[in-house]
Amino acid sequence: MNKQEQYNSESTKQPVAETNFYLTEKAVAHLKNNIAKRGKGVGIRVGVKTTGCSGLAYVLEFVDEERMGDKVVPFAEDLAVYIDPKAFEYLKGSTLDYVKRGLNEGFEFINPNEKGRCGCGESFTI
Repeated sequence: MNKQEQYNSESTKQPVAETNFYLTEKAVAHLKNNIAKRGKGVGIRVGVKTTGCSGLAYVLEFVDEERMGDKVVPFAEDLAVYIDPKAFEYLKGSTLDYVKRGLNEGFEFINPNEKGRCGCGESFTI
């Protein structure tokens, strides 16, 4: 089983068919906890921006209301992922995980579309 298949088998729900975006159980738990601490919000928006040495970087932000054109992927009663329509082609088939490695922890994208990453891991290329 490759890494993408492993993450897809651990994701909490199958996404809406045309979006093909996944969250692991750890990512769902962490997101729900942070939204609860924040006291408002309906999910997160996932996108990409042009930056770094490889060209693109992932962007995550809280969502209080849906934007026109967002691809909406519901994962729980109180959690959805809103995919920026401009970033959709870059993110198809991706899995968002929450990982802890030693003293570091954070979100990790497993994106089958990536062709490479910069040395520091902050940006990627498609």
